[in-house]
Amino acid sequence: MKDQVWTRQEIESPCVKLCVIHPETRLCAGCLRSIDEITQWSRMTPEARRETMAALPARASKHAQRRGGRASRLDRISAEKRFD
Repeated sequence: MKDQVWTRQEIESPCVKLCVIHPETRLCAGCLRSIDEITQWSRMTPEARRETMAALPARASKHAQRRGGRASRLDRISAEKRFD
């Protein structure tokens, strides 16, 4: 006879273990939750979790645009040289 494993019937966390808070949006870059949502997750009601999960896809567009990187630095350097 197999042992029955106890499981909970609740909405799982959207955490993807990429826990970095974006400096402008103040949302996690991995799961798109706010710090308050992350810390309260285990105490949220199933309804509150569903509401949070439903809001996450709309937040993805806030992180879609890159903030910098090599191309941005090259553009800035090029612009600086034009004004010298």
